[in-house]
Amino acid sequence: MKGSLFVNGLTIDWNKVDPDSYLHRITALSGMESLSFEAPVTFFVGENGTGKSTLLEAIAAAYGLNPEGGSRDFRFSTRETHSSLYEGMVLKKGYRSPRDNFFLRAESFYNVATQVEEYRGDDDPAIYYRRYGGRSLHEQSHGESFLALMQNRFQGQGFYLLDEPEAALSPQRQLTLLICIHRLVREGSQFLIASHSPILLGLPGAEILSFDEGAVHSVEYTKTESYQVTEMFLNHREYLLKRLLEEGEVE
Repeated sequence: MKGSLFVNGLTIDWNKVDPDSYLHRITALSGMESLSFEAPVTFFVGENGTGKSTLLEAIAAAYGLNPEGGSRDFRFSTRETHSSLYEGMVLKKGYRSPRDNFFLRAESFYNVATQVEEYRGDDDPAIYYRRYGGRSLHEQSHGESFLALMQNRFQGQGFYLLDEPEAALSPQRQLTLLICIHRLVREGSQFLIASHSPILLGLPGAEILSFDEGAVHSVEYTKTESYQVTEMFLNHREYLLKRLLEEGEVE
């Protein structure tokens, strides 16, 4: 399956990255010279601050996608906060070219939704919004707009990068998203996803790359912290809460 991916991996030339950048202090990234993707869906997992979103953002920028989100057609910037990592990055592309692309990040989705309104211009709203669930993204809840975008705007044979897509979704809607991702993969799409969701991480056949322990490495689903903490809480809720709350009391 690897040979049919749109992006098979990447290399990083750290000589092209600002030597004073904070990037050199992110352990999992600073030691990375190359990375390969082995499956149509690759998850980035790990504790906050380990570099998952930073790497995903750099891949998006290196691919030509707008760092704040959107497709290659989106050209806007409300505040340039993306790192310089993409400047030293070279993507290893496959023999196929996607017919669709999109970078979805939870933290700046409002800005993307606003830009969709700007791009509509004088177009017929009924026709334009058909790609976004039939109405303006701003007229839907955060979670509804996420799903509307992915269920209607995303097409088969696409290259999609998702940064914590579960942020606005209930557990039930996360299952809906999982089905959506599975369908798009069957239609020839590739996904790179940074996520903490034990529901999404359970997608069959997905590759999971952990950013914990100081280096990016492959990990089994049941070995991820998201799975283990969730399982522990569900199976030992009363004991765990008793321990946590007692230890957290101020003496």
